[in-house]
Amino acid sequence: MGHPLCVLPSEGWATRPITSLAFVLIIGPIERFERSKQVVSYLGLNPQEHSSGGRQRLGSISKQGNPMLRSLLVEAGHTAARLDPQLKRMYQRLKFRRGAAVAKVAIARKLAVRMYWMLRSPADYAQLVRMRGSSWPTLVEDNPSLG
Repeated sequence: MGHPLCVLPSEGWATRPITSLAFVLIIGPIERFERSKQVVSYLGLNPQEHSSGGRQRLGSISKQGNPMLRSLLVEAGHTAARLDPQLKRMYQRLKFRRGAAVAKVAIARKLAVRMYWMLRSPADYAQLVRMRGSSWPTLVEDNPSLG
């Protein structure tokens, strides 16, 4: 089991080996997903959309993906919200604004995106935590001219 997600140390990282292994097996070849948004949609962690007459309304998650992996990611997200300071801040902010259930799913979505980028790029978890939106700024060498 030399897969990047499956050999992570359990301390200091949000997901456990079972979640990582389930992610790798259910997602399959990561090259078939061009963007992390597609992985989130595949897992059913994206919101449903009800739009009419130029008005966009986002509902609950679509639940289109594998229910077992989705529940594992939500559980891992709950653990991650306790261990990772950045995720803890995000969880607390969302919990205050939208409720605990919405916050847990948002953290699960973020974990799925991080796991996707761990498979897609040579970056380790620490580099991925610093990533904001686009993947290229933190994956290149530290260069002050990049800002």
